[in-house]
Amino acid sequence: MDLPCPQWQEHVAQKWAALDSDQRETFSSISEIDDVFKFAQSLMTQDDQDFLLSLSTEKCLQKSEDKASKSRERGNSSFKTKDYTLAALHYSQGICLAPRSSQQLSLCYANRSAALCHLQLYQESLDDIDLALTSGYPSHLLHKLQDRRALCLRHLSTDQEAKADHPSENRNAPDGDRRQAAGERFSLGICPQATVGFSLDKGRHLLVKERIAPGKVVLTDKPYSLVLIPGMDEVKGEELFGPEHRFCHRCLSKSLHLIPCESCSYSRYCSEACQKEAWVEYHKWECCLGADLILLGVLAQLALRVTLKAGIKNIRMARHQSERKGPGDSNCGVASNYCHANVAALSHCGDSYLSVFHLTHHLSHHSARLRFLAAVTVATVYLKMGAARTGPPPPGSREPGRRPAGETAQSEERSGEAQEEAVDSEWCPEQWLMGSAVLRHMLQLRCNAQAITVLQDTGPATSSVQSSREMRIATALFPTLSLLNHACSSNTSLSFTTGSSSSPGPDRSKDLTGNANRGVTATVRAAKAMAPGQEILHCYGPHSSRMKTQERRRLLFEQYNFHCQCEACTLQEDQEEKDGAEENTNQHETKLQCAKCKAALKRSKDKEPGFICSYSKCSHFVSSSELDQKLQEIKVNLERAVQLMERDKPEEALRLLNQTQVLCGLILSDAHPLQGELEDATARAFATMGDWGNAAVHLQHSVTAISSQFGEESIELGRQLFKLTQLHFNGGARSAALSVIPKVRRLLRRHCGPECDELQELRAMERCLSP
Repeated sequence: MDLPCPQWQEHVAQKWAALDSDQRETFSSISEIDDVFKFAQSLMTQDDQDFLLSLSTEKCLQKSEDKASKSRERGNSSFKTKDYTLAALHYSQGICLAPRSSQQLSLCYANRSAALCHLQLYQESLDDIDLALTSGYPSHLLHKLQDRRALCLRHLSTDQEAKADHPSENRNAPDGDRRQAAGERFSLGICPQATVGFSLDKGRHLLVKERIAPGKVVLTDKPYSLVLIPGMDEVKGEELFGPEHRFCHRCLSKSLHLIPCESCSYSRYCSEACQKEAWVEYHKWECCLGADLILLGVLAQLALRVTLKAGIKNIRMARHQSERKGPGDSNCGVASNYCHANVAALSHCGDSYLSVFHLTHHLSHHSARLRFLAAVTVATVYLKMGAARTGPPPPGSREPGRRPAGETAQSEERSGEAQEEAVDSEWCPEQWLMGSAVLRHMLQLRCNAQAITVLQDTGPATSSVQSSREMRIATALFPTLSLLNHACSSNTSLSFTTGSSSSPGPDRSKDLTGNANRGVTATVRAAKAMAPGQEILHCYGPHSSRMKTQERRRLLFEQYNFHCQCEACTLQEDQEEKDGAEENTNQHETKLQCAKCKAALKRSKDKEPGFICSYSKCSHFVSSSELDQKLQEIKVNLERAVQLMERDKPEEALRLLNQTQVLCGLILSDAHPLQGELEDATARAFATMGDWGNAAVHLQHSVTAISSQFGEESIELGRQLFKLTQLHFNGGARSAALSVIPKVRRLLRRHCGPECDELQELRAMERCLSP
């Protein structure tokens, strides 16, 4: 939820409607962020606070022993059915809900240790055993933990002996992969072959200085700040688990062994280090506002975190530098394909607040209603923070996340308590300054926020074939990545690594500042060869392979405030004009075929809307309504088939898919995306039943559609071919598998780097298949 929840949006809309015409006109004419915030601040009433309180009461994040007990009971039910992953998630929720020193906390830790042991996560199980003991686990049950500890230690000892007998298989990586990994050894930032350019029409942007080969890392960046996207809900008493239950709220490590915030039931972390860093940087101010911030949206929370990390000192410094800047204004008019500041000399280091502060906020291009919503939301947050007495505002005088020597999280907290009486006096003079900064960043994030995505497994856990989709788990602000302008068919690929080993290259121990690499890293690679002088571009979302030109341009203008003139848009627009295509022409209509002669269908120019066969001797006509009905039937059948497979009914799914294939054969060519989805689903059904040969045949058919839609050099094709390799491998088709591996390796190296998980598995398969 990027914007505030619908109820809050409606509340603010009513507040806007209650303004008289002069007030609305005055607000609409304000051109400075400071004045926008002060205007909203002057309108705040107790009713606004009370309304937000009424909403947040339903999402209470306080600890509760009763709720923890219910989560533990759900975990026990899942444990009995041997769904140990789900059991661990329920126990983790119980751990987060349980008050400190409560018996439920120790019981949840102990139960989670059992689930982790069954999942063969022995070290994590041992850690939970220790946490259960330190939380007051009942003495009459201690024998259970002692037996489990002995079992885990035996397994860990066996594993260590096995590793000693079989050194790391990574040493067997092909020379090409090792050379490419060595070439990625440069630190965070921009590669030597690229440089930052500046022009009035594009702002800051990235240019090729020396030839860049496909697969070469162009830049790496860490987020200035990020927010995990909440997805939790509860339906009829059943917990549904979203990203906030599976990923560390600081570094986004995926884990079933997260530890909770000691005060709220929402935030959780992979380690004490992440927990302490989050507390010092932002969570000590956020903790008591957790439910409010969730309701007010991801962009508001991320804007607040950016401001808290920067602190008063850095905000003042950035404002002073902004007042002295030259002709390049950070809120210039709409240019071609950029959203960042027209300030050429700014630092673009990932931890530089200056580079964040000067990102374009587009104040004059946002609608008055959106500006009002953002301003009232930010003013509300700051009133809540002042009322919560969370301590003085962050000074920003030391590097975020670092304490002075000898200072601990506890001593810092005591220091804040000692200053409690001065909180109000310290917040009030700075409130407009901090509030203005949060508002600035919230407006910036409308066109500078970057979604962090991971590959999520969609198939059964026991499946031998990868089935995955990209899932958005967080929103972040990457200062260096923001240098890249948009193209609907870009010349780069973007990937993310998370957790304690997020460095893009083989040297994973230190980053540019000498700190351990813990957290998220964005890596941009060249998707194709790039010549000197060429601009390095990144797709902001709407892609030419998925969406028609008019729709892409509309979405890009609505969010990013520019009319896209990239090469893909220009070429497609010229082609549409040449062909006389109508505005509502779907980009996949050229992949429809005649039911009679199999020739391509084209849109009819007669008055009746529909399609006519392109073969002059056939001229078969099908109406738009009839075609739409058939396409909708295909989509519904595909969804039903996938649901049947998820319920472990592959035979029923296959019968439905075969029926649907008859319908597809009448109107879709082999290159149509729906035909590709159908073949992919059919392959999955056969694979679930262990029929690897038929599965491979159908997946090979889907490759045709993927290649047509995304291109021969796309990551989408690489991942589909990787699945095909798995099918050949599982079916014992040695020659077929070895024939596909070279192309899969090349595409995965190019888009994901030499150390991605798929390449590791590919090497293992290749070793098994080699004579």
